[in-house]
Amino acid sequence: MTTTMAATTMATTTAPVLFKAACTDCRGRFELASDAFRLAIGASSRTTFYSFTCPDCGRAVRRLAGERIIELLTGGGVRTLRLHTG
Repeated sequence: MTTTMAATTMATTTAPVLFKAACTDCRGRFELASDAFRLAIGASSRTTFYSFTCPDCGRAVRRLAGERIIELLTGGGVRTLRLHTG
């Protein structure tokens, strides 16, 4: 009797990171994947923000981002742009 063991290869796929968000214009609430966000880190808290497009009304939404938000978004794979002054 011969026993053959088949090697099973499992592809490691990671689920996209989802963030809860809300639109300031239409008040819609939804979850968006990390690739829907952009994070801009400026020289001050007034120039550091994240943005996304509302899937309900299509408006661009921009919100200030504090340290905790920056940490969550960068940890979730959101693309980041570092702003600098000339």
